[in-house]
Amino acid sequence: MFDIFLQADTLTTALTASEGAKSESVWSLLGKGGPLMIPLFILFALAVFFFIERLLVIRQAGKIDENFMRIIRDHIVNGNISAARSLAKNTSNPLARMIDKGIQRIGKPIDAIEKSMENVGKLEMYKMEKNMSILSVIARFAPLFGFVGTIIGLVLLLKQFATIASPSITQIADAMYVKLITSATGLIIGMLAYLGYSYLDTQINRTANMMEAASSEFIDMLQEPTR
Repeated sequence: MFDIFLQADTLTTALTASEGAKSESVWSLLGKGGPLMIPLFILFALAVFFFIERLLVIRQAGKIDENFMRIIRDHIVNGNISAARSLAKNTSNPLARMIDKGIQRIGKPIDAIEKSMENVGKLEMYKMEKNMSILSVIARFAPLFGFVGTIIGLVLLLKQFATIASPSITQIADAMYVKLITSATGLIIGMLAYLGYSYLDTQINRTANMMEAASSEFIDMLQEPTR
């Protein structure tokens, strides 16, 4: 009976030590990637920063009151252009700024109004897409940079065999760590940056579709008879 309790206690101690080693192994393994991990961490920090920055901007741009176009329609159809202009001017989102430009051009040919609104829409799209290219570059560059670690790890491994007759397991493992950890880290950062870019791009397209629909609705209401 005593032997059973002793074995159970030994097993518990071993499991506890193993769990402690696993909790410490994440940072220690990353540290074994060598100096190349520093620029990879910088790329990761940049990806997180620009993702959050763009996410806040795009979400703000996509906040559009469902009743906005209905109220604009009522003002336009009733001939109350100044009230429609005031509402559009005091609403802070890309769609409202585009509609405001259209209201300012009321009285001019429809083609001229459409062109003015289209120009504003392009400018607003540029504002939303600003810095998106950085995420795209990180998504492509991080895996390539990780592969540089693979090459360096292979060079170190070959160097061990060339300079040492029988390199130790530790020396071989250190070279393998540089090779594998940098590659895996670069791939993970690249995938996360790509997922972030794709999500933001989807949100931009959603806002762009709403702007296009609102533009068409505005042109239609201009051709309705006033009351």
